[in-house]
Amino acid sequence: MDDILRIENLKQHFVSGKGIFKKGYTVKAVDGVSFSIRKGETLGLVGESGCGKSTLGRTILKLHEPTEGNIFFDGKDITHLSPRQMRPLRKDMQIVFQDPLESLNQRHTVGMILEEPFIIHNVGTSAERKQWVLELLNKVDLPATAINRYPHEFSGGQRQRIGIARAIALKPKLLICDESVSALDVSVQAQILNLLLALQQEMKLTVIFISHDLSVVKHVSDRVAVMYFGKLVEIGTAEEIYHAPKADYTKTLLAAIPISHPSQRKRPAVPQ
Repeated sequence: MDDILRIENLKQHFVSGKGIFKKGYTVKAVDGVSFSIRKGETLGLVGESGCGKSTLGRTILKLHEPTEGNIFFDGKDITHLSPRQMRPLRKDMQIVFQDPLESLNQRHTVGMILEEPFIIHNVGTSAERKQWVLELLNKVDLPATAINRYPHEFSGGQRQRIGIARAIALKPKLLICDESVSALDVSVQAQILNLLLALQQEMKLTVIFISHDLSVVKHVSDRVAVMYFGKLVEIGTAEEIYHAPKADYTKTLLAAIPISHPSQRKRPAVPQ
């Protein structure tokens, strides 16, 4: 199977605390990360908050210009492409953010939000776009009546469905889900995860699923990459990572996963 994405020694450093009388210091948010993803694969990217995983996702999409390294997407080196050169590729690389209330325009109706990608990329006639918007709502299990409503009128799970619909509107090849279920209740999380899995299979999407929750990542991923302080400490199949982790940090993360069923908990020793 061909690789759709390959990154080599990718670095994203930020200078913080710089001022007139301050030299500032360098924050190495992403520090020499390399991996590749095959077409149709889901790679789970895990690590605690602040480890650089969200920055890595944004750098891959070139929402941040990389400090160093290379990004190859669909056989093309996109590392040094300008925003203008990147524009045609945007339809093939999309992201679902953590908080849809912040990422969706609150002044626009759902219909306007979902039609916008088609307008930006000059795809279809007005009538065709309206039909595509209805099809997108159906894909994410929202009623056609949602087209005239505003984001604040929906629940968190429904808003995330709108965000997903917008992300898949132009049939991307790569979808990055950045903590896209972490703000939702557990029952709603399961619904959104099942929706993402169904869409991935239907559309043959390649997915990078970013999360701090290893139990969620295990549910959706073919392979798992573990980040720690900007570096990739381990990568392997979900089975390898969860049942035979090699890095001490991965073992620590796994040990911190809450045990949901009482029968799986170790009984305390009975005093003699």
